[in-house]
Amino acid sequence: MKLLEDRILRDGVALNEEVLKVDRFLNHQMDVELFNEMGKEWFRLFGEEGVTKILTIEASGIGMACIAAQYFHCPVVFAKKSKSRNISGEVYATEVASFTHGNTNLVIVSKQYLNPEDRVLLIDDFLANGAALKGLMDLVHQAGATLIGAGVAVEKAFQPGGEQIRAKGVRVESLTRVKEMSTGSIVFC
Repeated sequence: MKLLEDRILRDGVALNEEVLKVDRFLNHQMDVELFNEMGKEWFRLFGEEGVTKILTIEASGIGMACIAAQYFHCPVVFAKKSKSRNISGEVYATEVASFTHGNTNLVIVSKQYLNPEDRVLLIDDFLANGAALKGLMDLVHQAGATLIGAGVAVEKAFQPGGEQIRAKGVRVESLTRVKEMSTGSIVFC
């Protein structure tokens, strides 16, 4: 998606070979108009698949998932990184290693929000090593729901996550794929 690539080149910063800082518009301060265009594109790619739920993970995926959901006319469910007092009853749970934070989180979704009849689209901001998407895939599997695929804003194609997830037969549609980067330099596929 050229619009996203142009924005990354304008406002993103490659801090090194692994970290792409896009917090000016994607995952801290959010550009809702950009998210709207991303939502339209994911709908173009997955709109014929009968999506009934969009699943993302706390916190960076929530904004873009909500905007995308307007096109799919379905709810967004987000996997929480901790169980709060207002979650009662049974939950689906899985561990997810965070590349950004360098820790592992137990993420949960209440069983009342994912069901076997659901057709689930995953949405996330980044795909690098694939831990977040693999965790979300596990939650969909636990629910007995149908995984439609994954929509990703930025895939770091030089890291193994995308290849590993596609090797499992999952359709992954990344709006932009970064081939390589270094301090101050970003090259797209």
